[in-house]
Amino acid sequence: MGMRVATFAISQQMIAAALKTQSTMADQQMQEASGVVSPDFGGLGSSTQQVLNLQVSVTRAQSYIDAATQTGSKVQVMYSAVNSIADLTTQFRSLLTAATNAASTDSASVTQSARDMLTEMASLLNTQYSGNYLFSGARTDQAPVDISSTTYAAATSPSTADASYYQGDSAVASVRVSDSQTVSYGVTADNTAFEQIMRAMNLVASNSPLTTDTLNEALDLTTNSVSALGVVQSKISNAEASIEKASASQTEYQSYAQTLGSDLTGVDVAAVTASLSTYQAQLTASYAAIAKVQSLNLASYLH
Repeated sequence: MGMRVATFAISQQMIAAALKTQSTMADQQMQEASGVVSPDFGGLGSSTQQVLNLQVSVTRAQSYIDAATQTGSKVQVMYSAVNSIADLTTQFRSLLTAATNAASTDSASVTQSARDMLTEMASLLNTQYSGNYLFSGARTDQAPVDISSTTYAAATSPSTADASYYQGDSAVASVRVSDSQTVSYGVTADNTAFEQIMRAMNLVASNSPLTTDTLNEALDLTTNSVSALGVVQSKISNAEASIEKASASQTEYQSYAQTLGSDLTGVDVAAVTASLSTYQAQLTASYAAIAKVQSLNLASYLH
């Protein structure tokens, strides 16, 4: 009775297993070197969509952070300008108070001071940031205040509200700081607080000699403006706080999303290194076994 040694099938199975081990080792060597599961999305398997979604979220969060940062700087410049306007308004009120309480008023001096302050007021309301006017609504390329108009300059007492100096529009600037939140921060130069002090300065600047009625009306308007300016300052300050809070929230979310994405795409290099040692030993043993099987033949078996 004859005996047959069938080594071919066994040899092929062992070679296939060795090649699979070698492929696994190659992947892990790449992971060990790069620190990531795969250099492309194709190697992430079921995690691919989640990783893509996280990357989109991180990019979107960064766009909100950038918008908040840029707007925050703009709001700070705006707040500084309004603070300067408030200081100027207080100075003008002191000028009027002294003029109304004096036994005699130097009309020419008070009128000239009012003209100078009106010019300074217009300059503050024409404040720019990065080449854009801050108090002109959506017309950021247009200076919001023009006091050269002869109609505006011919103010008489008693007066009525007059914002004919305003060249902007009614749009209120805002910034989107998240998918669900938009913060309005804009103030236009025709705001009541600005209109009242502009009108008060214009009354005094346009009338000489000054009458008691003109001085009293200008003082009342200035006093009202001081209160209204406090409201404007609070609005801008609150908007700045909201923008900063939203930016911090987006930064925190971005950090979380980046960490989660790294967990999905990254590998534990130490664990991979240990696994590689195991696969190396396994592959070495496989090669030795394959060599042994392939060296078998009937003669050596019968020997």
